[in-house]
Amino acid sequence: MVQQAKLATVRQKSEFTMNSSIHENWTVRTKAIEPWMIGIRRRLHQCPELMFALPQTSAIVCQELEKLGISFESGIAETGVVASIGLGDSGCVMLRADMDALPIEELSDVEFRSRNVGAMHACGHDCHTAMLLAAARVLKEQESSLTGTVKLCFQPAEEGGAGAKRMCEAGVMNNPGVEKAFAIHVWPMLPTGQLTGRPGPFLAATSEFEITVAGTGGHAALPQFTCDPVTTTAKIMIEAQTLISREQDPLEAGVLSFTTIHGGAAHNVIPQTVNFGGTIRSLSMSNRNHLKKRLQEVAELIAKANRCSASFQTFGIDYPVTSNDPDLWRTVHEMGKRIVGDDNFQVCNPIMAGEDFAFYGAHAATSFVALGIQNEAKGCVYGLHHPQFKVDESALHLGAAMHVAFAMEHLGAGR
Repeated sequence: MVQQAKLATVRQKSEFTMNSSIHENWTVRTKAIEPWMIGIRRRLHQCPELMFALPQTSAIVCQELEKLGISFESGIAETGVVASIGLGDSGCVMLRADMDALPIEELSDVEFRSRNVGAMHACGHDCHTAMLLAAARVLKEQESSLTGTVKLCFQPAEEGGAGAKRMCEAGVMNNPGVEKAFAIHVWPMLPTGQLTGRPGPFLAATSEFEITVAGTGGHAALPQFTCDPVTTTAKIMIEAQTLISREQDPLEAGVLSFTTIHGGAAHNVIPQTVNFGGTIRSLSMSNRNHLKKRLQEVAELIAKANRCSASFQTFGIDYPVTSNDPDLWRTVHEMGKRIVGDDNFQVCNPIMAGEDFAFYGAHAATSFVALGIQNEAKGCVYGLHHPQFKVDESALHLGAAMHVAFAMEHLGAGR
């Protein structure tokens, strides 16, 4: 997606209005507190928690905010935390970090491995939280220069719980109203210290579905007396792929993946039912909704043609498209190039992963970027959600600097 390149030094270009030396100062400052930030990240890594049940994680965040003298409110959307920095005169921006982990048993070789059985920070949310706390420390030092309000949003339940939606419902985007929001995600497909993103749709709208095919079971040696839900399921799976290959515009991105299947318990018995499911993804809400509708129709009609029945349902919460506001993107892109170097912040193609940061986009202009943490020499080569996922922590101060720069660019007195 992005060509590898060595981390460049911060460059200065007089034709751009941003003050390059100021942006360089943010990287110097966040680099200076790097050991503190990494220490917090490792503490968080050892106590991964799931969805909305984040008592230890939330407590660590609150403790660090208290030490920094930053006012905050906790218990939002169960375990979310929102802090505020700034003079509050005019304008409000939000910086967001997700805090939850995944139900994965950690197999990495780091000395600060998860102590919670069956849970792991395999998506880097511990890094996101630590980077935002580091930014909070720097921004608190600059508070007298922040003419408006910076909200620091520590959010639960990004992994499937749509915690961002709950945070919005709890009023995090109001009082004062958030005008711009920023988030950053560590990215193991990108070399350490690089950034990537794009204007417009960046990440996909997603839905999860389940289909149950019901038939008439019986002895596998006497299939003529059955209505076989296994072969019917196979036909549905094969035919459904033509929704992408034959019904969708080839120039429009879409994904239909079957990821689970359960049916039967004996080799000589045709079961009564088969349950299977997966995910639908698209870069437009209309196409995502069309694919859902057509998949249901295909499943029901193929099942009927094979003397079975099919029930289709979605579960969880549908995620919208994560899109970068074009005007805000231009600012973030130039700002990021000041921090990591012109050649190290490249525009990428859209990615079909989903992110609940998209929910904030209904209330404010948003910008979401990815930070490279891939380093083969350190064994940081595994993808997100992998039990051996590891992070090159030397990149984290750059993510913290991006948070600081975003807030200061939009609210700093010298902007």
